[in-house]
Amino acid sequence: MILKKQSVNIVWLFLLILVIASNITLYRSSFGVNMLLENQNAVVIGSIIDLTIIAPILYLAWQRKLNWKAIITLIAGGLIAVRFIIPMEYLAPFEAVTWAGFLIEGALLLLEILLLVTLFKYLPQIIGRVKTSSLPLLFSFSQAVEEKAKKHPIIHVLCSEMLMFYYIFCTWKKKPQYGGNTFTLHRKSSLIAFQMMMIHAIVIETIGIHWWLHDKSFVLSIILLIINIYSVLFFLGDIQAVRLNPLQIESDRMYVSLGLMKRMEIKWTDIEEIIEDREILERKLSNNTIDFIARDFETVHPTVIFKFKYPLEATMFMGIKKKYDQAAIRVDESEKFKEILKQVMTKQ
Repeated sequence: MILKKQSVNIVWLFLLILVIASNITLYRSSFGVNMLLENQNAVVIGSIIDLTIIAPILYLAWQRKLNWKAIITLIAGGLIAVRFIIPMEYLAPFEAVTWAGFLIEGALLLLEILLLVTLFKYLPQIIGRVKTSSLPLLFSFSQAVEEKAKKHPIIHVLCSEMLMFYYIFCTWKKKPQYGGNTFTLHRKSSLIAFQMMMIHAIVIETIGIHWWLHDKSFVLSIILLIINIYSVLFFLGDIQAVRLNPLQIESDRMYVSLGLMKRMEIKWTDIEEIIEDREILERKLSNNTIDFIARDFETVHPTVIFKFKYPLEATMFMGIKKKYDQAAIRVDESEKFKEILKQVMTKQ
């Protein structure tokens, strides 16, 4: 079934690329231009339909997403793409139609700005709420934002970036609070050592390649430099997020995260089964299983796998939401963790 869905997705993607590529070839190659000598306006109308209706439908089918904002955005994007793909000498009779794309995108951009203004308006209240919360910061900050500001992709992305910069610049004097019902995921792994190696590799690559690329393409060298700087900052923030946010067990739920990359809130009543069978734990994890397993230089396996009664939502990098049927977790103190799990599940 999974292979069938993946095959269908590939077909939608192939058709999308085919539609866009054929229209680019039509107007940007000598072969295509020769075909435009007759029925020029009819061909242009066909291309506008391709880019504003057919391409958006194929994209939505590929992504399996259907909402009004996505539809409007894709149609507007198609109208803008028309102006870049079709030369003005052919597009002139339909120029007024393409301006609608810029107007729609401008209106959406204004809406996004208003949402950001709303977020910053409530930021002092959000920070106050986070300071009084007993939850890990990764969870308390997200909950406070959702209470005060509307749920919106751009807000999720901005909050993700705010968390990254907070951990980079504001947490180096803080010490991790372990003990009680908290469990670390990284101390018996090579996760932090691996991330430090990545930082060193990026710095060396930046010094070596940036100056060489600077003479070849100034713009490309600047883009690469910005990406590398962001990568280093992200790894630094992720290290702090891993250290300061151990798995936390409460009476009714568990909060588990692995740095800035993923986090999940699991209520005990949402768990159908806790898998501890070694043979199952050592198998390859399925696509519908999220893992909270710190990277190591050798192969490691989860301590337990939680099978849910129904798919639960996890928050990934940039605030992206995704649902999973299972969660595989590896903790440093496995026996103590299993004992506490038995106690809390017995009470349920």
